[in-house]
Amino acid sequence: MPQSSAQFDRRAAMSLMAVAAVAPGKVLADSGFAGWLTEFSAKARATGVSNEALKALGKAKFLSSVIKSDRRPAETARSLQDYIKSAASPQRIKGGQIVLSRYPTLLRKIERKYGVPKEVIVAIWGMESSFGAVRGSTPVLSTLATLAYEGRRRDLFEAELIAALQILSSGDVSPSRMNGSYAGAMGHTQFMPSSYLIHAEDFNRDGARDIWSDDPTDALASTAAYLQAKGWQQGQPWAIEALLPKGFDLALTGRVYTRRLRDWGKLGVTDVKGRAYSGSESGALILPAGPTGPIFMIFQNFHVLKTYNYADSYVIGVGHLSDRLAGGRTIQASYPKKPWGMSAKERQALQKRLNDLGFKAGRPDGVIGEKGRAAIRAYEQSQGMPVTGVPSTQLLAGLL
Repeated sequence: MPQSSAQFDRRAAMSLMAVAAVAPGKVLADSGFAGWLTEFSAKARATGVSNEALKALGKAKFLSSVIKSDRRPAETARSLQDYIKSAASPQRIKGGQIVLSRYPTLLRKIERKYGVPKEVIVAIWGMESSFGAVRGSTPVLSTLATLAYEGRRRDLFEAELIAALQILSSGDVSPSRMNGSYAGAMGHTQFMPSSYLIHAEDFNRDGARDIWSDDPTDALASTAAYLQAKGWQQGQPWAIEALLPKGFDLALTGRVYTRRLRDWGKLGVTDVKGRAYSGSESGALILPAGPTGPIFMIFQNFHVLKTYNYADSYVIGVGHLSDRLAGGRTIQASYPKKPWGMSAKERQALQKRLNDLGFKAGRPDGVIGEKGRAAIRAYEQSQGMPVTGVPSTQLLAGLL
């Protein structure tokens, strides 16, 4: 889903683990919900939302199922191999090819206006709602009111609830049709209300920015408009699979370490066909499964896709699916059984120990991405060690 305030998706994912102090099975009772709703309605009225929208808000229900879903621990982290296998599965590729052939004129018009390839838009559509098949059926007002009342991210969800009321006030959708996910994301490509207000498009010019109906026109155009606004670079790939020369200094890898392609080429970095990189465009190297797994030279559009969903695996999934829909090859590198030469338990232990020491390595799920590598760099710097950001069993042993 496109992120709204302060990178919603990352904050939401992080907060899923903030329930350690809550006993399993205990969910906030709805006894005070009616009173909170009355108070919030007064706040909402002051923002100028319509009486019709406020009337709809008055019918919002406390949904314990939403709290249970939100508090459910994040699903066990999948390996990059499993994630890519799902993202670019034969079924999803076939589904993408079907919609590309079903909406050729529409997708060409969207691509021409916003400069975002049709395959990227279709890939996001497939990842977010299985091409519109799973758009969410939970009333958005009830969802957002429940999450705001629950309180762990009250400011965030109160702002999203106000945005949802503003959408109703605009007349783009009726309360009965404003349904979405348990987090309040809506439509074919799962917009949060605040993102909808800024980026939604009435592409078919019927007087409503309708991302909820069976017609995907406005939703797909809105997604392209969002990516364009976030800085999509027309004609630039999201990433290119890369190969590193033997003995390459892994300290040079990571999203923040950009340099010109010709300079990477001078260091011996090539594409998977062995061709040295050249040119003045800047890129960075990421190792999502460690140095023995797939390696990607990423560009500006990689970062643009991260504003839609912060997880690197999601971006790689969308990017690779879009490449396959455009006729590209599968990822050429193999996937290691032990990323970074460490077992899952060892990677989890490393993340946990770094967190315990005050270095924010993220949820200890065994997936050491850019945040984990940044934590390692910070630790190495604090100890006067060479700063590499490279996970290893030796580093773990030194932390224990």
